[in-house]
Amino acid sequence: MNMNQQQTWHFKEDIFVEAMGTAVGPYESNGPLSESFDKCYDKLYCGEDNWELAERRLMTDAISICLEKANKKESEINLMLAGDLLNQNVTSNYVARQMNIPYLGTFSACATAMETVAIGASLISGGFGSRLIAATSSHNATAERQFRYPTEFGGQKPDTSTFTVTGAGAVLLSKKPSTIKVTHATIGRVVDMGIKNPFNMGTAMVPAAVDTILTHFKETGRSEEDYDLIVTGDLSTIGSKVLKELLREQGIKLKNKHQDCGVMIFSRDQPVFAGGSGCACPAVVTYGHLLKQMQLGKMKRILVVATGALMSPTMMQQKESIPCIAHGVVFESEVIEQ
Repeated sequence: MNMNQQQTWHFKEDIFVEAMGTAVGPYESNGPLSESFDKCYDKLYCGEDNWELAERRLMTDAISICLEKANKKESEINLMLAGDLLNQNVTSNYVARQMNIPYLGTFSACATAMETVAIGASLISGGFGSRLIAATSSHNATAERQFRYPTEFGGQKPDTSTFTVTGAGAVLLSKKPSTIKVTHATIGRVVDMGIKNPFNMGTAMVPAAVDTILTHFKETGRSEEDYDLIVTGDLSTIGSKVLKELLREQGIKLKNKHQDCGVMIFSRDQPVFAGGSGCACPAVVTYGHLLKQMQLGKMKRILVVATGALMSPTMMQQKESIPCIAHGVVFESEVIEQ
C-alpha cells in the first residue's frame, strides 16, 4: 500500500470483493432498486418483537447471505468490521456476539459503510488478514427514536429532512480473484460549517464530501472524467444540488457523473422527504446495486463517497453544530483470465 499521500491510500496488492449481501425493509422493498436486494421485508419489525431486534436481524441476514454466496463459514473469516447508528454500536456488537468472528466496531455515522471497507482493505494489504467482512446497518424506527423524537410523537418535518433507510449491507473482502477490486481509499477529515439543523443533514454533510472528492482528485491525479460514476452516500436531493454547485466553483463539472444513494433508493412518489439517509443507505445501494452493475460490465470504475453527520442527541440538545465526514473508496472492474 502506497502511504506517500496524506489521505489517499493506493492498494498495490490485489484486494477483491468476493461477495456481497443485502437485506432491506418495506420502503426500500417498494423502491426502484428493489430487485437488487437479496432479502426484502414487508414490515419494519422484520419478524422480530421490537425495532432494535429488527435491525440486528437485517445485519445478521446481510452477513449470512454474503457468507453463503462465498460458500464460507464464520470460522474462515479473519475479522468482522461493523458499525451502525445506535448508541455504542449496539446492533453491530450484539450481532458480533452471536458470530464466532474476531470483531472491530467502527463508527463514522452514515460514512461507516466505506470506512469499514477502507480499513478492511488496508488490513488485507498489510498482511493482517486474507478474508474480512465489512458490514453496517440502520433502521428508520430505531434512528428516529434515538436522534429526533419518539416515533409515536408524529411531529411534522420540513422538506429538507431525510428518511433513514431500513436495511443492512455486508461485503466480503479477500485476495481471491473476482470481477471487482478495491484500489483506493480516501480518508476524510472532519468538516464543520456551523450548521445546527438536524433536519437538514444533507446540506451539513456537503462540505465534507467536497473536501474528500477534491483531496482524492489532487492526490491521485485523477478527475471526474476517470470515473463512470461518483456517488455520494446520503446528501439527498437538497445536498446533491449544493455539491454540484460547490464543485463547479472549483472547476469540476460532474454533470451526469454524479448520483446520490439517498436519491437512488426511493422513488419520487414515496413519502421520504428529501431522500434516504442512514448507514444502510450507501451500503445497500453500493453492495446491492452498483457493484452488481459493475459485474454486468455496465461500469468499470466508480468512486463511492459515503457521508456522515457525527452528531449525537446530547450534542444537539446542547445546541452544538454538526461535524461531518466523508470517506471515499474506489471500486474497479477486473477481467478474470480463464
